[in-house]
Amino acid sequence: MKLKHMYILLLLVFSLYNTSKGQSYKHTDLGIKTVINSTEIEIQFYGPSTVRILKFPEGDEFEKKSLSVIMQPREEIFDIQEMGKEITLKSKKISVVLNLKNGQVAFKTISGEPLLNEKAFGGKFTDFIDAGDTTYSVSQSYVLDENEAIYGLGILQRGKMSQRNQEVRMVQNNTEDYVPFFLSEKGYGVYWDNYSPTTFKDNSESTSFSSEVGDGIEYYFMYGGNSDGVIACMRNLTGQVPMFPLWTFGYWQSKERYKSQNEIVGVVKKYRELGVPLDGIIQDWQYWGNNYLWNAMEFLNPDFAKPQKMVNDIHDLNAHIIISIWSSFGPMTKPYREMNPKGMLLNIGTWPQSGLTSWPPNKDYPSGVKPYDPYNPEARDIYWKYLNQGIFKLGMDGWWMDSTEPDHLDFRAQDMDNKTYLGSFRKVRNAYPLMTVGGVYEHQREVSSDKRVFILTRSAFAGQQRYGANTWSGDVSSSWESLRNQIPAGLNFSLCGIPYWNSDIGGFFAGAYNKNWNDGSGSKNPLYQELYVRWLQFGAFTPMMRSHGTDVPREIYQFGKEGEPIYDAIEKAIKLRYSLLPYIYGTAWDVTKNQSSFMRALVMDFNDENVKDLRNEYMFGKSILVAPIDSAQYTSEKVLKIDADTGWDKAEKEDTKSNTETNFCKPKFKNVYLPAGEEWYDFWTNEKYLGGQNITATTTIDKIPLYIKAGSILPFGPKVQYAAEKKWDKLEIRIYEGANGEFTLYEDENDNYNYEKGMYSTITFNWNDAEKVLTINDREGNFPGMLKERTFGIVKVDKGKAAGDEVVMLFDKVVKYNGKKVLVKF
Repeated sequence: MKLKHMYILLLLVFSLYNTSKGQSYKHTDLGIKTVINSTEIEIQFYGPSTVRILKFPEGDEFEKKSLSVIMQPREEIFDIQEMGKEITLKSKKISVVLNLKNGQVAFKTISGEPLLNEKAFGGKFTDFIDAGDTTYSVSQSYVLDENEAIYGLGILQRGKMSQRNQEVRMVQNNTEDYVPFFLSEKGYGVYWDNYSPTTFKDNSESTSFSSEVGDGIEYYFMYGGNSDGVIACMRNLTGQVPMFPLWTFGYWQSKERYKSQNEIVGVVKKYRELGVPLDGIIQDWQYWGNNYLWNAMEFLNPDFAKPQKMVNDIHDLNAHIIISIWSSFGPMTKPYREMNPKGMLLNIGTWPQSGLTSWPPNKDYPSGVKPYDPYNPEARDIYWKYLNQGIFKLGMDGWWMDSTEPDHLDFRAQDMDNKTYLGSFRKVRNAYPLMTVGGVYEHQREVSSDKRVFILTRSAFAGQQRYGANTWSGDVSSSWESLRNQIPAGLNFSLCGIPYWNSDIGGFFAGAYNKNWNDGSGSKNPLYQELYVRWLQFGAFTPMMRSHGTDVPREIYQFGKEGEPIYDAIEKAIKLRYSLLPYIYGTAWDVTKNQSSFMRALVMDFNDENVKDLRNEYMFGKSILVAPIDSAQYTSEKVLKIDADTGWDKAEKEDTKSNTETNFCKPKFKNVYLPAGEEWYDFWTNEKYLGGQNITATTTIDKIPLYIKAGSILPFGPKVQYAAEKKWDKLEIRIYEGANGEFTLYEDENDNYNYEKGMYSTITFNWNDAEKVLTINDREGNFPGMLKERTFGIVKVDKGKAAGDEVVMLFDKVVKYNGKKVLVKF
């Protein structure tokens, strides 16, 4: 008899023995089940580190196929011990303790250290009528340590890093994306698997999730030991991250909106003429025509009469284009007319509110636009059918999926009673973005393997990382406060296990900086110029560097010309992004292969009390510490309009004007904290600092504080106009000594799914700091077009050498590499 079968037989015998003794719990293949105080409780191991907890009223049935969780549970070896009124289940990684008297569940390390306790009698069911169906509202409370920091919850615009001491109402909207998950500094995470409107609440008494609709309580506890471990558990549970195309990591230009195909092609041409790198351009809405044709997925606007030519022209300029698509349809569109008779549209108010394109919306002429039901697989099929026929077959490179929350305007209580394929809209509300984004990803994968799916989306939910989607933070305002909020918003979102995030560089609503609201003059306003440059520099160190907004055009030439400080600062940030592409693409592989993260809150990498709640610094990958300039240094943070005569709003007081400089050439200063336990190099000067201290960094309009962790190995790529212009046959490799280090250079065909078949290569660099030896290991793997030979210029960083974005003229070592291991001694 096989060992596994013997183990199962022993469990059954033990179960019968316990039953004969009068015990009230039963063994299952995954754990145990019992009834305590009229509540059925199940504890199920989904692996040695992940446990599912189910609770529902005795006599009810609770069967639910999770929309987020795709991991299939497997039989896990665990021990059961009963002592008094407690049952303890132990896997290889964690202990779960169930109190048989009050139903409280507690989680501990395998050595018995407490991690998280439910609050006694903390699970609650309240009768609720959901669109005529009898069900419950559900909640579960936990008890955290008094000073325990937790992170996650999605994208919140509150400026907080640790998410303690607040109440958050979770209903997807334009600028906040909710994921009912939190990660603790103690190395565990909790995912509340519910899709209805949910309230997260933390105070001195408890920490809780409360949802409007639920047939039962369902959550997952996962222990990873540290943040990366928890994120790995969350991705094992809800899906892994695919590789994004190389070109998506270049610079993206966009605005609301290019009004003709000639205009959008002209922007790409202008960038090529200026020699400023660009990889992507985005077409926003209304290429379909009027609002009654909203999201027709056809080019019906006469100013886009030759869409194939538009796509071809952009491709001929070695750029890529993605296009705005929505989750709703106008009443005159083909998708609307096919879905409506089948009951696949939701009767809720959404954008646009008027069929007329004038502003403000004239509600005397309602648009009739309705969101579709993405929970319905047939509706997702219809959505893709028209998207494929009308746009994808033109060679479109990706999708800008706007309003994936979706927009819910003029809210009425009965709106939540709308029937979807999976029940009421209320029951599945927050998973809407997961379903609509997933529908596009899965359908494109079915018809094409030559082009990796790339989706830019405005909303997200747990598990969306598996769908090739990069989430942006919505239509945020153009202000310094908004910029400050983006940093912890992106970090907490990444701590939910979803690594691809970005924001509208410069903020979306920027009209307050213009002479008149939409005349575009704000690009000449120093107040907006400074804000835009600082946001752009921050954006260079996010997974997608994308400029976008309304009222003020964002193309580099709108801000001046070469030789002027603002123009030069913009160009410098873009070019720095491109020089770091080998590092960025290697980080992308680390995310896909090793479940890492791009934007890393400092608490992920450093055991330092001072970084637990630090909201304005982070690691980009595992080597670069980024400290964005998030406060005005040259100008006032108060929004001032331009006056035609004086350059400033005449209504402003003189003392306000005196705080504003138009001379962007002066150096400024910013306080930066360097985490303890490491040594750090100033990226711009190579000056070395000991961690665990605050330093005063000198900044200029074209430089933000960047620090490289000792032991880092950074590859720098060639000067290019687009990401794939040149092969990486000559790379500069900088070594920041002071600790051992490692970096893996990853390469593949850049834009297909052959990497999933093993068609890629890696070259791992190891730095031995004690011996001062760099090992360039054997290349592993291969793919069509792979470089057989290349040159590495090795630089051991020192204060007297080139730094920052300077070109190194003289390498310490030059290595000819043919794929075989090389030792480089210093």
